[in-house]
Amino acid sequence: MILQLPSLRTAFPTGLLKRLRPKKKPARPTSRQADWPAELQEIYARALKGHTLQQVLWGKALLDSIWMPPDPQQAREWFLIAAQAGEGAAHNMLGRCAHFGWGDKRDLAQARQHYENAARLGDLWGYYNLGICVLRGLGGAEDRNQAFRLFRHAALRGHAKSMNLLARFMEEGWETPRNPQAALEWYRRAATGGDYRGQHNYATALLAMNCGGEALFWWRQAVEEATPDILLAMQRSFSKPGAPQDPGLQCRVAQRLSNLAVAPAPSS
Repeated sequence: MILQLPSLRTAFPTGLLKRLRPKKKPARPTSRQADWPAELQEIYARALKGHTLQQVLWGKALLDSIWMPPDPQQAREWFLIAAQAGEGAAHNMLGRCAHFGWGDKRDLAQARQHYENAARLGDLWGYYNLGICVLRGLGGAEDRNQAFRLFRHAALRGHAKSMNLLARFMEEGWETPRNPQAALEWYRRAATGGDYRGQHNYATALLAMNCGGEALFWWRQAVEEATPDILLAMQRSFSKPGAPQDPGLQCRVAQRLSNLAVAPAPSS
């Protein structure tokens, strides 16, 4: 059954939408606009005209762009403007701001509320991030069954990271009958969708099936985006008896761990 969420109108307490409006319109960035690439200039121009998705993209640029100094507070103001207009992606980004303390204090309960609002508006990242909060009990009660339904909803609509977690539920038999074949298929979909965790998990499953060459292919796809936990897991896989060898890939994994100041995984 697809997860059903209440409408946005019934979800918001009275007056909250009005309070989401920033006290003042965000100031123009201080860096030289003439130096920005044309695509970034277009995003900013459309954001000023009230296009909500471009307002979200502009806010993201203010969080992390080589063209201007980071400005989390101004980024959050743009997300607030777009959220007030009903943009689900903006609520998701407000959730990220509250989750990690970008532009305001860290508040997991508020983050969870914003993710829920994003999901009500159909934003798949909102479903995923709400699922993470619910799975881990962040900002509220832990509920593995609800997390399963959230990940399944987003996975069925093409969200790669949710596909990977849906596969994990199926592999472990969490809230659903254990189904290794279905899990393998969802890991494959997550991998082809570009999720590095899905790529690693699919490679691990392929290695267990003695498909070492295919496993190496997917680890090569994952290595540049992988976080330290995945890089260390890859190292452990390389050290297993009979594991396929790719010196170039192993060197790249070690290099990335070194750049991230992480100690190598112990040999098994």
